[in-house]
Formats: sequence, structure tokens, C-alpha cells
Amino acid sequence: MAGVITTSEPSWITPFTGPSPRCFGRLVTALRREGAEAVRRGRPWGLTLENRVLLETAYWRTNLTMRQLAPLLGVSKSAADRIIGHLGPLLALQPRQRFTKGTALIVDGALVPTRDHAIAEQSKNYRYSTNHQVVIDADPRQIVVVGQPLPGNRNDCRAWEESGAKAAVGKTVTIADGGYPGTGLVMPHRRRAGEELPDWKQEHNRSHKQVRARIEHTFARMKTWKILRDCRLKGDGVHHAMLGLARLHNLNLAR
Repeated sequence: MAGVITTSEPSWITPFTGPSPRCFGRLVTALRREGAEAVRRGRPWGLTLENRVLLETAYWRTNLTMRQLAPLLGVSKSAADRIIGHLGPLLALQPRQRFTKGTALIVDGALVPTRDHAIAEQSKNYRYSTNHQVVIDADPRQIVVVGQPLPGNRNDCRAWEESGAKAAVGKTVTIADGGYPGTGLVMPHRRRAGEELPDWKQEHNRSHKQVRARIEHTFARMKTWKILRDCRLKGDGVHHAMLGLARLHNLNLAR
């Protein structure tokens, strides 16, 4: 169909999805290896796997509605909705199972404005949001764990355990900000009222802040995908989107 975007024209890939054509091709190859193109019962897909992945990632990147996005790929609104529901879990990042000795991790909570009020609550940004605990490897800066979404009014020290992120990390050294008291994570030194921190503690805090900034940079890159600014997906959709974007983020770093 004339006038639609397609992976046969590589110039469409980066503006609509984020990754370069080479990274996008590696993602599709990995999905085939994982069985995403297996024959299923019922009516076959009208789009190739490459173009279905293009539709899914374009949805995350642009946050267009189904009515706006479907004509760009030359499919119906209902077909676009089915593709997004089917591919979301298949694109999800798998959490790292083991960490080598000496690995340092960084954790922080990301608030994602979410319209499904069944899983969201009003948070400090005054919007209905979900709290996602994101853990990155401090050295390659790749995302290794994304916890289950919790209501946005849940504080980080509770969300750290309840989201499953703590169990996934185990005893690996993990750096966090001051919002995780009592968790055993590596936090900055706190100044007591009326006292000044000694020089060595101030130096530790400066170093801690410089390292922890890496996860803030990760969040800034992930939020170039507009779905994290106003997610309309229901149920597990926001979790699948977060895991899929974590996988795309890692692919971009590895190119």
C-alpha cells in the first residue's frame, strides 16, 4: 500500500522507533530465535514480523492512538491493537540472573503517568502514576532488572522489596539515593540537625552523586519514548512497555 511506513525503507526506522536500522535488525533476529514468528492458530498476521515490531516500537516512541497509528502501517485499528497486545510480552527484557564478583548496581524509582487507575495512584507529581524500580549495572549502564509496577504513592524503600527488585538483585552491592532508609543499600551520608558533615563524608557524597547520576541519565534516555509520559495501556501493558524499552535501551548502548 502506498504511503505507509515499512522496514523495507530503513530511513523510517530510527525516527519512528529510536534504534538504528542495524540495532533494529538485531532485535528482530533475536525475536525470531526466541520463537516470535512461530505459526499460530487462526488468521495469519497481515504484517511481517519486522513490520509488527516496527508498529509496536513506533507506538512506544510516538504514543499515537491506534486510530492514528494503524493507517501509518496500512492495517486496521483492531489489528494494530492485537499486534501490540501480542508483541509486548515477547519484547520484554529478561532480568539478569547472575552478577559477577565486583559488580556495582544502581537503583531508583521511575514514575510513569498511567491512565489505568486500577494499578495507579496519585503521586508526588500529582498525576496517577505507577512506580517502577529500575536497576542498572553501573559500569556498562545497561538495565538489568525492572520491578513489578506499584502505585505511584508507594515510597521507594517499600517498593524496592515489594516490586521484586530486591529479590532479583540478591546481595549484590547496590547504590541508591536517600529515599531507601533501612534497606541496607549504599546511600549518601545524612547530616544531622545543627551538625556539619566532616570533609571525608562530603567527599563520599560527591562521589556517590556522580555515580548515581548514571541512572538519571538512563531515565532521561528512556523517556524519549513518549509512552512513559502518558501510558494508556491497561493491566500489565505498562510493565511490558517498561521492559520492552529497557531492552531497546540496552540495544542502543551495545551498538
